[in-house]
Amino acid sequence: MGKKLTVFMIDGTAYGPRLSEIGNWVGKAIYSPRASVNKIMNRSEFDNPGIYCLKGDPTDDAYDEKIYIGEAENIKARLKQHLSDPNKDFKELIFFVSKDELLTKTQIRYLESRLVQLAIEAKTAQIDNGNSPSLPTLHEADISDMEYFLEQIKLILPVMGFKFLISSTAKQEKIENRETENFVHETYFIRTNSFKASMKETDQGYIILKGSEAKKKLSNSCTETYRNLRRKLLETNILVEFNDKLIFAEDAVFNSPSAASNMVLGRNSNGFTEWISEKGKSFREVQEIINN
Repeated sequence: MGKKLTVFMIDGTAYGPRLSEIGNWVGKAIYSPRASVNKIMNRSEFDNPGIYCLKGDPTDDAYDEKIYIGEAENIKARLKQHLSDPNKDFKELIFFVSKDELLTKTQIRYLESRLVQLAIEAKTAQIDNGNSPSLPTLHEADISDMEYFLEQIKLILPVMGFKFLISSTAKQEKIENRETENFVHETYFIRTNSFKASMKETDQGYIILKGSEAKKKLSNSCTETYRNLRRKLLETNILVEFNDKLIFAEDAVFNSPSAASNMVLGRNSNGFTEWISEKGKSFREVQEIINN
């Protein structure tokens, strides 16, 4: 089922601050580049309690963004602290507040804890939080409300350019559930004399399955982008060393068949021809059959 997302450009410019809402959801999001924050600081949303995310450039090239997640009983007061803190070098921010009844201190602490937990599990961005805050105790009904609030946050974040919750891995039970719903189209294989790997095409992306093997050494022709991706997979233990090869310790999500084959083969490759189905057809051939 679809959802209606409304985005209002506060200053009428394509790259300026934006307000975002979803259907009948009680929450709202305010996004702003750092340079524009002071222009909108007098808006009423800044005086509310809420959860916020700061995005900056990562210090590790393996990641695309560095994220700090926090909560505050007064967003304006907390952001002013960060804006004057030389150690908080961020370039964009987004925060979430309630439109109707105010979020309680315990509820925003719950959201903060869950967001940090999900961000760490996603293994996608460099997380700047020193540690994961403990989950506060909430009544069952409040937990249900906050989990729904969190689901809306997860929908809005990537629309506003915050990708840190888009997971680099996939849970096996989710893959299996998608299979029953016909969201998994095909399974493909790479087999060499030294190693073998399996990939599933799903609505989430191209997933190299847990237990797949990869070449340990990257060729000199491999681009810097893929060298950083390989390093990220190793640093997050998605790929682990095993004798003279690497093993995928988790189901890993890639955005293209070639990105997946590059990580397996350790070189620049064309995933449309490298990945072969059980019937011996290449990924490209299968796609041509599907699209004709």
